[in-house]
Amino acid sequence: MTTFRLLTAVSIAALIAAPSVAPAQQKTLYVAGYGGSFEKTIRDEVIPAFEKENGVKVEYVAGNSTDTLAKLQAQKGNQQIDVAIVDDGPMYQAIQLGFCGKLDGLPADLYDAARFKDDRAVAIGIVATGLMYNTKVFKEKGWAPPTSWNDLKDAKYAKQLVIPPINNTYGLEALVMLSKMNGGGETNVDSGFKIFKEEINPNVLAYEPSPGKMTELFQSGQAVIAVWGTGRVQSFANTGFPVDFVYPKEGAATLLTTACPIAKPNASPLASSFVKMLLDPKIQLVMLKDYGYGPVLKSLAIPPELGKMAPIGERAAKLYNPDWTVINEKREEWTKRWNREVER
Repeated sequence: MTTFRLLTAVSIAALIAAPSVAPAQQKTLYVAGYGGSFEKTIRDEVIPAFEKENGVKVEYVAGNSTDTLAKLQAQKGNQQIDVAIVDDGPMYQAIQLGFCGKLDGLPADLYDAARFKDDRAVAIGIVATGLMYNTKVFKEKGWAPPTSWNDLKDAKYAKQLVIPPINNTYGLEALVMLSKMNGGGETNVDSGFKIFKEEINPNVLAYEPSPGKMTELFQSGQAVIAVWGTGRVQSFANTGFPVDFVYPKEGAATLLTTACPIAKPNASPLASSFVKMLLDPKIQLVMLKDYGYGPVLKSLAIPPELGKMAPIGERAAKLYNPDWTVINEKREEWTKRWNREVER
């Protein structure tokens, strides 16, 4: 009887323990990155192949770069995220805060601009920040396409202009470019703030960070001109909506889309594998086609029909590269000032 009870107890214990074995064997990789059309491209073109090849489940956590960085900071010491995909400015912060692990075996033909110190991250695409406009509306009104950052001041765009706020890289780079054009730059943004407050604000319909809401404002006819990146504009144009991208004559700003494996105890090697898959030539061409990203591989042959909007060749060479070391030191201070003086 004692033996039977012992065996029964052991059997029950085994049954209770059994369900917990399966989750331990279940491999899940958490990837945090942009929402909108970028998320769709990753879900359609990258995740299914990666899951099949590696026998892993990939959970995608959508959010803008500052959202993802905030999650990393909140989870410090107990990171849930395995891979982070963010803009280059927040990536420099993530590396400085020790959130990124080292990448080994990166392609030898990466552009120098795509590499980060100690290979703690890598650029997966080059974006230009400039202007987007509704080509149909401009044609109907007899307006010439915009050519300059100064066009954001034009009174004919009253309440028809959309700009992401400066906690978003597009809005931040617009502030830097306007400051640079008016005697300042990263070390002195007073002139940029003054122009936003006094000359651009009357035209602004919304300071909108959401890609989905940005496209809705254009689709509804409320907005006709915006500050945005080649990636977003290309994917919007791919839907058939009549928009085009303008490289302002004073220069468009560089925005690198970057990725890193998150450093944590028992980090999955699949995190680095996922990042490196984003550098595969086929995926680089998909992101160029779907998302207007300038490829980061020197040897990649680019079909002419795919290079109409993206920063490649001479366009890429002319981009202005912001000084993120200076910007990140001032970013919190600028954001508070922006909320106080501009977007109130």
